[in-house]
Amino acid sequence: MTLIKSISGIRGTIGGSVNENLTPLDTVRFASAYGAWLQQRNPNRTDLRVVIGRDARISGKMISSLVANTLVGLGIDVIDLGLSTTPTVEVMVPLENADGGIIVTASHNPKQWNALKLLNEKGEFLNAEEGSKILQWAEGDKYTYAEVTELGRYSKMKDAIDRHIEHVLSLELVDGDAIRNAGFRVVVDAVNSTGGIAIPKLLDALGVECIELYCEPTGDFPHNPEPLPAHLKEISELVVKEKADLGIVVDPDVDRLALVNEDGSMFGEEYTLVACADYVLSQTPGDTVSNLSSSRALRDVTRNRGGQYEASAVGEVNVVEMMKANKAIIGGEGNGGIIYPASHYGRDALVGVALFLTHLAREKVSCKTLRDGYPSYFMSKNKIQLTPELDVDKILNDMSLKYEKEDVSTVDGVKIDFENEWVHLRKSNTEPIIRIYTESGSQAAADELAERIIREIRTIAGL
Repeated sequence: MTLIKSISGIRGTIGGSVNENLTPLDTVRFASAYGAWLQQRNPNRTDLRVVIGRDARISGKMISSLVANTLVGLGIDVIDLGLSTTPTVEVMVPLENADGGIIVTASHNPKQWNALKLLNEKGEFLNAEEGSKILQWAEGDKYTYAEVTELGRYSKMKDAIDRHIEHVLSLELVDGDAIRNAGFRVVVDAVNSTGGIAIPKLLDALGVECIELYCEPTGDFPHNPEPLPAHLKEISELVVKEKADLGIVVDPDVDRLALVNEDGSMFGEEYTLVACADYVLSQTPGDTVSNLSSSRALRDVTRNRGGQYEASAVGEVNVVEMMKANKAIIGGEGNGGIIYPASHYGRDALVGVALFLTHLAREKVSCKTLRDGYPSYFMSKNKIQLTPELDVDKILNDMSLKYEKEDVSTVDGVKIDFENEWVHLRKSNTEPIIRIYTESGSQAAADELAERIIREIRTIAGL
């Protein structure tokens, strides 16, 4: 059982001991720290408001109630969206002129996990400085709660997902007429979480026939909730059986989007962003950003459309910061996370679905044909366990020196760009592990590159 505290929030397993798991006391302490941070940022305000929402996991109602009542106890008003999605909460924070937001979700983690994701008044994740301050306060337990006449007010909002869908449909590059005329037939796997509410509603509004698979928001995940090919056998088979045009897969909090081709093959989680970016760039030329561990295909597509591509450190907040600095018109992460600033600066599977279906409808080709038209790369994701006494930073530095004649980035670990492939090495913040991501023109080549790098690391480390 585990409790992980980071600048982006607190994440842990339900049950067990205080400060070792995500217990009620840990939840209250962390929600109190967030509320106190909001109050310090707004010292003359007595009308602070926070939007909260949760995915459908089993512990969600309990954790959400603790969060809401803690904020009320601090004198902060709470707007509770109930069952919602991460991007819905992000969109509703500015729409409601709120001062922040908390999403109760452990994203793609299994059902025993839950988490608090923290947002600022723009509906965006906190930066490192802000997150660090909240972590410090969470350890201090020095909070001043409100007197009985100054308690915050609690209210519920039942139409947030509907409002989010209206927002998506209003985006200039979402062509509802083209999608309706295409007559798409789609299978949706929402892993029995809130995507089962949001995605079918969105598809219905776009005139798309939706065949639902695991769309009942019970929180009882029928398979590993991370939308990776190994976990998607059932939807792959159902797409073929139903003669659907494609399959749509989202994670429990609906910020990641994976697609399945009409023949049951994977469109590729990395290529969700590639396809959406290709469409957006074809309509509004500009620049793109993804992280250092994302596919080179986005770079290729961006350059093909006359734009500039740049890679940020891993982490959504880092992608967003670079997108703002570069005025990128679309970006995201290779895990199926689409960030489209014309909507908001957060990964949003609803936006991704609408942009992708518009692209597919206008191209008038099959999903598989569209995928085959993009540069084809293959990734290998590995890790190497080291002994605790080894200096991981020195090992990474030695690897960067070994390949100093190549295109090397040390922004986040060490990324080595070769002519036709790359490797990204990152250390874990919690254990002596180096994560090794490689990409090449074939799966065999990507695996071979990873094996070679692992051997070299072992040699440098004296293992």
